[in-house]
Amino acid sequence: MGSISTGHHAALVGLGVYRPRRVVTNEEVCEHLEVDADWVTARSGITSRRFAGADETMVAMASAAATEALASAGLTPAEVGVTLVATMSSDTAAPQVATRVADAVGAAGAAMDLGAACAGFCYALEVAAALVDAGHGAVLVVGVERMSDIVDPGDRSTAFLFGDGAGAAVVGPSEEIGIGPVAWGADGSQADLIVQSPTWVEARTATERPALRMQGPAVFRWATSRMVPLAREALEKAGCKTEQLAAFVPHQANARITDGLVKALQLPEHVAVARDVVTTGNTSAASVPLAIDALLAAGEVRPGDLALLVGFGAGLTFAGQVLRL
Repeated sequence: MGSISTGHHAALVGLGVYRPRRVVTNEEVCEHLEVDADWVTARSGITSRRFAGADETMVAMASAAATEALASAGLTPAEVGVTLVATMSSDTAAPQVATRVADAVGAAGAAMDLGAACAGFCYALEVAAALVDAGHGAVLVVGVERMSDIVDPGDRSTAFLFGDGAGAAVVGPSEEIGIGPVAWGADGSQADLIVQSPTWVEARTATERPALRMQGPAVFRWATSRMVPLAREALEKAGCKTEQLAAFVPHQANARITDGLVKALQLPEHVAVARDVVTTGNTSAASVPLAIDALLAAGEVRPGDLALLVGFGAGLTFAGQVLRL
């Protein structure tokens, strides 16, 4: 079993997820697009995704995942020092999702939302680990999205990619280093590659509702080039080699992006690669914890194994770290 030589004396001590009940096939998505199901699969690797129902609100999904994560960690809500919620599809600007989730699960302490789009969960893990190091106790981290609320069903660049769901993790103190140093950054010079348009201010006078718009080819080129040095930086900071990894968990954006990263990083064959995107779609800030859960549930990895996480998305934002599952 490999080790992390530098990083935080904090670790993932619990994990929980929530997947909406409704499964949406490519055939259903394509009813609104001038493409067929095979085109969607070839372009993205996605065969289905989940859409949340009216009762599967942001708070409901996040709370379900959080409750499961706390039970997995063997902690009570009263032991939570801080609740962090990463999301880009919040149903309100105020009140924040995090305060309502903390209330729903009975978590004590502070609560705040963190907006870093699809890199949100990885950003939140670094913040959580730093909070644990600073003595704030256990931190509840949730990635939750209702992307179906912000995607135009008639937009060929986004409609087939996204799904809904929630994933949560509890980060707590650890005698051993459980979360490696983060490699992260942002590039606002390319902010126009992924935008919500029109803005909420513009929408007051526009006839169309704000929806996610993406320059797909440009995002693909950026992700498959910029994320490779990011992943290597995260490994170097953690003092870890690819041979020590048991899993690679990139943001579940697109199966073709994942394939490109795996090839460029020359990962050993024993490294399990998260491919939850095939049946879950791109769930933005929820994708990394959902993908970790899928690997554990399938028995492809075990608790204690080392995994390399990489998140990237609108902003543009990006982050990666090595952690012990």
